[in-house]
Amino acid sequence: MADFSNTFPAARGVQSGRPCYVAMCPLRLIPKIFIFDGHEVPPELRAQRTLNRTRIPDIVSYLVDNPMDYTLSGITASIDGQVSFEPSADTGAGQNLGLLSIPMDARILINDGQHRREAIEQAIEQNPELGYDNIPVLFFIDDGLKRSQQMFADLNKHAVRPSDSISTLYDHRDALSELARYVVKEVKVFSRLTEMEKSSISNRSSKLFTLSAIKNASKALLMKGKHDPVMEEDQRLAVEFWNEVADNMQDWRLALEKKVATCELREQYIHAHGVMLQAMGHVGADLLCKPKQHWCDILKGLQSIDWARANSNWEGRAMHHGRISKARSSVVLSGNYIKQQLGIPLTPTEQEYEEYFK
Repeated sequence: MADFSNTFPAARGVQSGRPCYVAMCPLRLIPKIFIFDGHEVPPELRAQRTLNRTRIPDIVSYLVDNPMDYTLSGITASIDGQVSFEPSADTGAGQNLGLLSIPMDARILINDGQHRREAIEQAIEQNPELGYDNIPVLFFIDDGLKRSQQMFADLNKHAVRPSDSISTLYDHRDALSELARYVVKEVKVFSRLTEMEKSSISNRSSKLFTLSAIKNASKALLMKGKHDPVMEEDQRLAVEFWNEVADNMQDWRLALEKKVATCELREQYIHAHGVMLQAMGHVGADLLCKPKQHWCDILKGLQSIDWARANSNWEGRAMHHGRISKARSSVVLSGNYIKQQLGIPLTPTEQEYEEYFK
Protein backbone atom coordinates (compact mmCIF):
# COMPACT_ATOMS: atom_id res chain seq x y z
CA MET A 1 0.00 0.00 0.00
CA ALA A 2 2.86 2.38 0.82
CA ASP A 3 4.12 2.18 -2.79
CA PHE A 4 0.74 3.16 -4.20
CA SER A 5 -0.60 5.53 -1.55
CA ASN A 6 -0.08 8.96 -0.10
CA THR A 7 0.32 8.53 3.66
CA PHE A 8 -0.12 11.30 6.22
CA PRO A 9 0.03 11.49 10.02
CA ALA A 10 -3.60 12.12 10.94
CA ALA A 11 -6.20 12.29 13.67
CA ARG A 12 -9.48 10.39 13.23
CA GLY A 13 -12.86 11.69 14.30
CA VAL A 14 -16.57 11.59 13.56
CA GLN A 15 -18.92 14.28 12.22
CA SER A 16 -22.64 13.64 11.69
CA GLY A 17 -22.02 9.91 11.98
CA ARG A 18 -19.36 9.88 9.26
CA PRO A 19 -15.63 9.30 9.75
CA CYS A 20 -13.32 12.21 9.06
CA TYR A 21 -9.58 12.72 9.30
CA VAL A 22 -7.36 15.74 9.93
CA ALA A 23 -3.91 15.54 8.38
CA MET A 24 -0.95 17.87 7.94
CA CYS A 25 -0.14 17.91 4.24
CA PRO A 26 3.07 19.37 2.70
CA LEU A 27 2.23 22.31 0.47
CA ARG A 28 4.16 20.79 -2.43
CA LEU A 29 1.69 17.90 -2.56
CA ILE A 30 -1.43 20.07 -2.59
CA PRO A 31 -1.45 20.69 -6.40
CA LYS A 32 -0.69 17.02 -7.08
CA ILE A 33 -3.34 15.30 -5.00
CA PHE A 34 -6.23 17.79 -5.16
CA ILE A 35 -8.29 18.24 -8.30
CA PHE A 36 -10.71 20.98 -9.22
CA ASP A 37 -13.79 20.78 -11.47
CA GLY A 38 -13.09 22.74 -14.65
CA HIS A 39 -15.19 25.44 -16.29
CA GLU A 40 -16.47 23.02 -18.91
CA VAL A 41 -18.54 21.12 -16.33
CA PRO A 42 -22.10 22.48 -15.90
CA PRO A 43 -22.81 24.01 -12.45
CA GLU A 44 -25.36 21.36 -11.56
CA LEU A 45 -22.73 18.64 -12.05
CA ARG A 46 -20.03 20.40 -10.02
CA ALA A 47 -19.43 20.36 -6.30
CA GLN A 48 -17.75 23.79 -6.28
CA ARG A 49 -18.04 27.26 -7.80
CA THR A 50 -15.67 28.16 -10.60
CA LEU A 51 -12.44 29.87 -9.62
CA ASN A 52 -12.50 33.62 -9.36
CA ARG A 53 -9.01 34.10 -10.76
CA THR A 54 -8.86 37.76 -9.76
CA ARG A 55 -8.52 36.56 -6.15
CA ILE A 56 -5.49 34.35 -6.82
CA PRO A 57 -2.70 36.97 -7.35
CA ASP A 58 -3.34 38.60 -3.96
CA ILE A 59 -3.05 35.26 -2.16
CA VAL A 60 0.08 34.37 -4.14
CA SER A 61 1.69 37.71 -3.29
CA TYR A 62 0.76 37.25 0.36
CA LEU A 63 2.52 33.87 0.50
CA VAL A 64 5.58 34.90 -1.51
CA ASP A 65 6.05 38.22 0.30
CA ASN A 66 5.65 36.73 3.79
CA PRO A 67 7.31 33.29 3.70
CA MET A 68 8.16 33.48 7.41
CA ASP A 69 4.98 35.17 8.58
CA TYR A 70 1.88 33.93 6.73
CA THR A 71 -1.18 32.07 7.98
CA LEU A 72 -3.32 29.70 5.88
CA SER A 73 -6.53 28.14 7.12
CA GLY A 74 -7.18 24.48 6.41
CA ILE A 75 -8.63 22.84 3.31
CA THR A 76 -11.72 20.61 3.37
CA ALA A 77 -11.84 17.74 0.87
CA SER A 78 -13.78 14.60 -0.01
CA ILE A 79 -12.05 11.33 -0.95
CA ASP A 80 -13.72 9.16 -3.59
CA GLY A 81 -11.88 5.94 -2.82
CA GLN A 82 -11.05 3.39 -0.13
CA VAL A 83 -8.75 4.77 2.57
CA SER A 84 -7.01 2.97 5.41
CA PHE A 85 -6.18 4.27 8.84
CA GLU A 86 -3.52 2.60 10.97
CA PRO A 87 -3.89 3.73 14.60
CA SER A 88 -0.79 4.16 16.74
CA ALA A 89 -2.42 2.22 19.61
CA ASP A 90 -5.30 -0.18 20.16
CA THR A 91 -6.78 1.70 23.11
CA GLY A 92 -6.91 5.16 24.60
CA ALA A 93 -6.15 8.37 22.74
CA GLY A 94 -3.75 6.57 20.42
CA GLN A 95 -6.54 4.68 18.70
CA ASN A 96 -7.57 7.92 16.96
CA LEU A 97 -4.01 9.00 16.09
CA GLY A 98 -2.10 7.30 13.33
CA LEU A 99 -1.36 7.11 9.62
CA LEU A 100 -3.97 7.81 6.95
CA SER A 101 -3.25 6.16 3.59
CA ILE A 102 -5.04 7.40 0.48
CA PRO A 103 -4.67 5.45 -2.78
CA MET A 104 -2.93 7.47 -5.48
CA ASP A 105 -5.75 6.69 -7.90
CA ALA A 106 -8.41 8.03 -5.48
CA ARG A 107 -10.26 11.14 -6.61
CA ILE A 108 -9.88 13.91 -4.01
CA LEU A 109 -12.24 16.84 -4.42
CA ILE A 110 -11.85 20.18 -2.62
CA ASN A 111 -15.04 21.29 -0.88
CA ASP A 112 -13.52 24.44 0.59
CA GLY A 113 -10.17 26.01 -0.27
CA GLN A 114 -9.93 25.83 -4.06
CA HIS A 115 -8.51 29.37 -4.30
CA ARG A 116 -5.89 28.52 -1.68
CA ARG A 117 -4.95 25.41 -3.67
CA GLU A 118 -4.41 27.39 -6.88
CA ALA A 119 -2.47 30.10 -5.04
CA ILE A 120 -0.25 27.51 -3.32
CA GLU A 121 0.67 26.01 -6.68
CA GLN A 122 1.66 29.38 -8.14
CA ALA A 123 3.46 30.51 -4.97
CA ILE A 124 5.62 27.36 -4.90
CA GLU A 125 6.65 28.03 -8.50
CA GLN A 126 8.02 31.39 -7.34
CA ASN A 127 9.44 30.18 -4.02
CA PRO A 128 9.99 26.38 -3.93
CA GLU A 129 10.96 26.54 -0.24
CA LEU A 130 7.29 27.09 0.59
CA GLY A 131 6.64 23.53 -0.56
CA TYR A 132 8.16 22.16 2.64
CA ASP A 133 5.58 23.94 4.83
CA ASN A 134 2.33 22.24 5.81
CA ILE A 135 -1.37 22.99 5.72
CA PRO A 136 -4.10 21.18 7.69
CA VAL A 137 -6.56 19.21 5.58
CA LEU A 138 -9.90 17.88 6.79
CA PHE A 139 -10.75 14.72 4.80
CA PHE A 140 -14.25 13.26 4.47
CA ILE A 141 -15.21 10.10 2.62
CA ASP A 142 -17.08 11.00 -0.57
CA ASP A 143 -20.77 10.10 -0.49
CA GLY A 144 -21.49 11.28 -4.00
CA LEU A 145 -22.11 14.55 -5.83
CA LYS A 146 -25.24 15.52 -3.91
CA ARG A 147 -23.44 15.21 -0.56
CA SER A 148 -20.39 17.15 -1.86
CA GLN A 149 -22.61 19.95 -3.13
CA GLN A 150 -24.38 20.12 0.23
CA MET A 151 -21.01 20.24 2.01
CA PHE A 152 -19.96 23.22 -0.11
CA ALA A 153 -23.25 25.00 0.66
CA ASP A 154 -22.95 24.27 4.39
CA LEU A 155 -19.31 25.36 4.62
CA ASN A 156 -20.02 28.71 2.96
CA LYS A 157 -23.50 29.38 4.35
CA HIS A 158 -22.30 30.86 7.61
CA ALA A 159 -19.06 32.45 6.40
CA VAL A 160 -19.02 36.14 7.30
CA ARG A 161 -16.50 38.50 5.78
CA PRO A 162 -14.95 40.71 8.46
CA SER A 163 -15.86 44.38 8.28
CA ASP A 164 -13.46 46.74 6.50
CA SER A 165 -12.93 48.58 9.79
CA ILE A 166 -11.79 45.58 11.82
CA SER A 167 -9.65 44.39 8.90
CA THR A 168 -8.01 47.83 8.91
CA LEU A 169 -7.57 47.67 12.68
CA TYR A 170 -5.83 44.28 12.61
CA ASP A 171 -3.84 44.52 9.35
CA HIS A 172 -0.24 45.41 10.24
CA ARG A 173 1.14 44.76 6.75
CA ASP A 174 -0.96 47.31 4.89
CA ALA A 175 0.56 50.81 4.91
CA LEU A 176 -2.84 52.48 4.43
CA SER A 177 -4.25 50.63 7.42
CA GLU A 178 -1.29 51.81 9.47
CA LEU A 179 -1.95 55.36 8.22
CA ALA A 180 -5.61 55.15 9.27
CA ARG A 181 -4.74 53.92 12.76
CA TYR A 182 -2.14 56.68 13.15
CA VAL A 183 -4.56 59.38 12.00
CA VAL A 184 -7.23 58.17 14.43
CA LYS A 185 -4.71 58.20 17.26
CA GLU A 186 -3.35 61.68 16.53
CA VAL A 187 -6.51 63.56 15.50
CA LYS A 188 -8.43 64.23 18.72
CA VAL A 189 -11.92 64.28 17.23
CA PHE A 190 -11.23 60.97 15.46
CA SER A 191 -9.70 59.34 18.54
CA ARG A 192 -12.88 59.90 20.55
CA LEU A 193 -15.55 59.47 17.88
CA THR A 194 -14.36 56.62 15.64
CA GLU A 195 -15.99 53.18 15.44
CA MET A 196 -12.98 50.84 15.20
CA GLU A 197 -14.71 47.51 14.46
CA LYS A 198 -17.82 48.10 12.36
CA SER A 199 -18.03 49.74 8.95
CA SER A 200 -21.49 51.12 9.62
CA ILE A 201 -22.79 53.02 12.62
CA SER A 202 -26.03 52.19 14.37
CA ASN A 203 -28.48 54.86 15.46
CA ARG A 204 -27.64 54.20 19.11
CA SER A 205 -23.89 54.54 18.65
CA SER A 206 -21.98 57.42 20.23
CA LYS A 207 -19.48 57.35 17.36
CA LEU A 208 -19.44 59.63 14.33
CA PHE A 209 -16.87 58.06 11.97
CA THR A 210 -15.69 54.57 11.01
CA LEU A 211 -12.07 53.49 10.75
CA SER A 212 -12.65 52.25 7.20
CA ALA A 213 -14.06 55.65 6.15
CA ILE A 214 -11.00 57.42 7.60
CA LYS A 215 -8.74 54.99 5.74
CA ASN A 216 -10.49 55.64 2.41
CA ALA A 217 -10.50 59.40 2.98
CA SER A 218 -6.81 59.49 3.90
CA LYS A 219 -5.98 57.30 0.90
CA ALA A 220 -7.72 59.85 -1.34
CA LEU A 221 -6.02 62.72 0.49
CA LEU A 222 -2.51 61.41 -0.13
CA MET A 223 -3.41 59.87 -3.52
CA LYS A 224 -1.91 56.53 -2.47
CA GLY A 225 -2.45 53.21 -4.17
CA LYS A 226 -2.93 49.91 -2.37
CA HIS A 227 0.76 49.00 -2.42
CA ASP A 228 2.29 52.48 -2.26
CA PRO A 229 4.55 53.20 0.74
CA VAL A 230 3.37 55.72 3.32
CA MET A 231 6.20 57.75 4.82
CA GLU A 232 6.31 59.54 8.18
CA GLU A 233 5.97 62.83 6.31
CA ASP A 234 2.75 61.53 4.72
CA GLN A 235 1.38 60.60 8.13
CA ARG A 236 2.25 64.00 9.58
CA LEU A 237 0.65 65.81 6.66
CA ALA A 238 -2.55 63.76 6.94
CA VAL A 239 -2.82 64.51 10.65
CA GLU A 240 -2.29 68.25 10.08
CA PHE A 241 -4.97 68.30 7.37
CA TRP A 242 -7.62 66.40 9.35
CA ASN A 243 -6.94 68.46 12.48
CA GLU A 244 -7.46 71.61 10.43
CA VAL A 245 -10.71 70.24 8.97
CA ALA A 246 -11.91 69.32 12.47
CA ASP A 247 -11.10 72.80 13.76
CA ASN A 248 -13.50 74.23 11.19
CA MET A 249 -16.33 71.79 11.89
CA GLN A 250 -18.22 73.23 14.84
CA ASP A 251 -20.66 70.32 14.97
CA TRP A 252 -17.81 67.83 15.28
CA ARG A 253 -16.45 69.77 18.24
CA LEU A 254 -19.89 69.87 19.84
CA ALA A 255 -20.15 66.08 19.46
CA LEU A 256 -16.69 65.70 20.99
CA GLU A 257 -17.81 67.79 23.97
CA LYS A 258 -21.07 65.79 24.15
CA LYS A 259 -23.12 68.94 23.59
CA VAL A 260 -24.93 67.34 20.66
CA ALA A 261 -25.89 63.72 20.04
CA THR A 262 -24.02 61.98 17.23
CA CYS A 263 -27.24 60.28 16.11
CA GLU A 264 -28.77 63.73 15.64
CA LEU A 265 -25.84 64.80 13.45
CA ARG A 266 -26.09 61.66 11.31
CA GLU A 267 -29.81 62.16 10.91
CA GLN A 268 -29.66 65.81 9.94
CA TYR A 269 -26.25 66.55 8.40
CA ILE A 270 -24.02 65.44 5.54
CA HIS A 271 -20.74 66.01 7.35
CA ALA A 272 -21.49 63.13 9.72
CA HIS A 273 -21.16 60.52 6.94
CA GLY A 274 -18.32 58.74 5.17
CA VAL A 275 -19.18 60.25 1.77
CA MET A 276 -18.24 63.69 3.12
CA LEU A 277 -14.97 62.43 4.63
CA GLN A 278 -13.92 60.85 1.34
CA ALA A 279 -14.99 63.95 -0.59
CA MET A 280 -12.85 66.06 1.75
CA GLY A 281 -9.97 63.70 1.07
CA HIS A 282 -10.24 64.47 -2.65
CA VAL A 283 -10.51 68.19 -1.92
CA GLY A 284 -7.46 68.03 0.33
CA ALA A 285 -5.41 66.25 -2.33
CA ASP A 286 -5.58 69.45 -4.43
CA LEU A 287 -4.85 71.69 -1.43
CA LEU A 288 -1.78 69.96 -0.03
CA CYS A 289 0.35 71.00 -2.99
CA LYS A 290 -0.02 74.59 -1.74
CA PRO A 291 1.75 76.19 1.27
CA LYS A 292 0.20 75.15 4.56
CA GLN A 293 -0.95 78.64 5.52
CA HIS A 294 -2.73 78.92 2.17
CA TRP A 295 -4.76 75.73 2.54
CA CYS A 296 -5.41 76.45 6.21
CA ASP A 297 -6.96 79.77 5.19
CA ILE A 298 -9.05 78.06 2.50
CA LEU A 299 -10.36 75.44 4.94
CA LYS A 300 -11.80 78.18 7.14
CA GLY A 301 -14.50 78.38 4.49
CA LEU A 302 -15.86 75.04 5.74
CA GLN A 303 -17.49 76.97 8.59
CA SER A 304 -19.87 78.73 6.20
CA ILE A 305 -21.04 75.65 4.24
CA ASP A 306 -24.59 74.52 4.92
CA TRP A 307 -24.09 70.83 5.77
CA ALA A 308 -27.76 70.17 6.52
CA ARG A 309 -29.41 67.36 4.57
CA ALA A 310 -32.27 69.82 4.10
CA ASN A 311 -29.96 71.85 1.84
CA SER A 312 -31.26 70.93 -1.63
CA ASN A 313 -27.77 71.32 -3.11
CA TRP A 314 -26.81 67.94 -1.63
CA GLU A 315 -29.57 66.11 -3.51
CA GLY A 316 -28.07 64.23 -6.45
CA ARG A 317 -24.63 64.66 -4.93
CA ALA A 318 -24.29 63.18 -1.45
CA MET A 319 -27.92 62.06 -1.46
CA HIS A 320 -30.27 60.31 -3.84
CA HIS A 321 -33.97 60.56 -3.05
CA GLY A 322 -33.11 61.71 0.45
CA ARG A 323 -30.78 58.80 1.22
CA ILE A 324 -27.01 59.07 1.69
CA SER A 325 -25.10 57.55 -1.24
CA LYS A 326 -21.60 56.04 -1.09
CA ALA A 327 -21.18 55.75 -4.85
CA ARG A 328 -18.02 57.03 -6.52
CA SER A 329 -20.03 59.67 -8.38
CA SER A 330 -21.52 60.88 -5.08
CA VAL A 331 -18.04 61.32 -3.60
CA VAL A 332 -16.86 63.32 -6.64
CA LEU A 333 -19.99 65.48 -6.86
CA SER A 334 -19.95 66.17 -3.12
CA GLY A 335 -16.30 67.18 -3.41
CA ASN A 336 -17.22 69.42 -6.35
CA TYR A 337 -19.79 71.27 -4.26
CA ILE A 338 -17.31 71.72 -1.40
CA LYS A 339 -14.70 73.02 -3.84
CA GLN A 340 -17.19 75.46 -5.32
CA GLN A 341 -18.00 76.80 -1.86
CA LEU A 342 -14.30 77.15 -1.03
CA GLY A 343 -13.39 78.75 -4.37
CA ILE A 344 -11.20 75.86 -5.55
CA PRO A 345 -11.13 75.17 -9.33
CA LEU A 346 -12.40 71.78 -10.50
CA THR A 347 -10.13 69.37 -12.33
CA PRO A 348 -11.10 68.37 -15.91
CA THR A 349 -12.43 65.03 -14.65
CA GLU A 350 -14.46 66.72 -11.93
CA GLN A 351 -15.82 69.18 -14.48
CA GLU A 352 -17.02 66.25 -16.60
CA TYR A 353 -18.93 64.87 -13.61
CA GLU A 354 -20.40 68.33 -13.04
CA GLU A 355 -21.55 68.72 -16.62
CA TYR A 356 -23.19 65.31 -16.55
CA PHE A 357 -24.85 66.13 -13.21
CA LYS A 358 -26.27 69.39 -14.57
